[in-house]
Amino acid sequence: MEGEQRFLHRGAKVPFILLVTCFVAWGTAANMTDPMVSVFKTVFSMSNFQSALVQFAYYGAYFCLALPAAFINRRFSYKTGVLLGLGLAVGGAALFYPATQVMTYGMFLLALFALAGGLSILETSANPFVMAMGPEATATRRLNFAQAFNPVGTNLGVLLAAVFILPNMDPATAEQRAAMGAEALRAIQSVELNAVMRPYLGVGLLLALIWIGIAVTKMPDHMGTEVQEGHETHLLATARRLLANRHYRFGVIAQFFNVGAQTCVWTFTLQYAAEAVGGSPSDKGAWLQASLLVFLVSRFLMVWLMGFVRASFLMLCMTVLALVLCTVAVLVPTLVGLLAVVALSLCLSLLFPTIYGIALEGLGEDTKFGAAGLVMAILGGALLPLVHGGVIDATSATTAYLVPAACFAVVAAYAVFDLRAHREPAAA
Repeated sequence: MEGEQRFLHRGAKVPFILLVTCFVAWGTAANMTDPMVSVFKTVFSMSNFQSALVQFAYYGAYFCLALPAAFINRRFSYKTGVLLGLGLAVGGAALFYPATQVMTYGMFLLALFALAGGLSILETSANPFVMAMGPEATATRRLNFAQAFNPVGTNLGVLLAAVFILPNMDPATAEQRAAMGAEALRAIQSVELNAVMRPYLGVGLLLALIWIGIAVTKMPDHMGTEVQEGHETHLLATARRLLANRHYRFGVIAQFFNVGAQTCVWTFTLQYAAEAVGGSPSDKGAWLQASLLVFLVSRFLMVWLMGFVRASFLMLCMTVLALVLCTVAVLVPTLVGLLAVVALSLCLSLLFPTIYGIALEGLGEDTKFGAAGLVMAILGGALLPLVHGGVIDATSATTAYLVPAACFAVVAAYAVFDLRAHREPAAA
């Protein structure tokens, strides 16, 4: 079909479908990890700040492995990067078994770091690969479409946590655990940590199956990223060009705060629900599940809207709405505020792929290292939850939603910047 040819290059259909399964897989792993902040806080009787180290380990790995992934993609191919990322993620998921036997927080953080490191390489490779599978004029929309399947994984991840992990958390408080004997406490923790392990091993199996599917499939590579004659591709020259590009430079900053906002919103939904309406761990988990269902539906809605509305204008509308919802969450810490927190997922659904697409537009061969910089910006998901957790410890879970509000303000500024730049769209 003519429309399909404008969306994808010839022969890219099957590889595109396989890459979409990667988006589902890393969404599952990432959002199964969000409730782990609350879980480990309970299991090991820690503060919100200490438990937020889960996200520090997860998103810190994204930061550390993104640049090596760019070298791999340039030296070999996007397919090599995808396979290496999947393989490392499988190894990280497998580490949850020895972590459960050792029963220390540090070992679980190591497993999460290895898992996320593999997903960092995978995401650094898969996102620009998707963008290169068709004309540059439809690259941002194509990435939004592929990313629209990521919430399928996020919902599956939270569902796995809600069904297999949260119901197995013992209701004993930190004070009650402190009063227990060592053997009694270890028995409770063993049950809880085994519940954590099983879903991660299942995700590892899914990633292994995807690895096999991609390994046996012939994939086009370097689409739309041919090296121009006289174009220097060594790291320093590439870094200078990227830093000189205002759209890219501001895009990395916006992505840092966007991922920080997303991680804060979803990580601390359980704590907000506990203060606003109370309920059991499963009840609170249902609110996070509702958030991700909103995110799933909204992703496809945004892809449709982008056929009629400029992406950066849509991003501005969503970030302004997010600022309003954060204000409601802080000022009305009741069921109304909790509904506002859930509705933030509507705004978040558009942001990551849109920032990504706008920042990488027109970079050519520099796209591979540019993609690494945008994935390194995911460090916002490691650092800002520590700020959010610290604010909760100092004030309350409701007041702490000022942190994502500040993040949304930065992303709104990037949308305004792109709208005022009047940059011409790429030719088809």
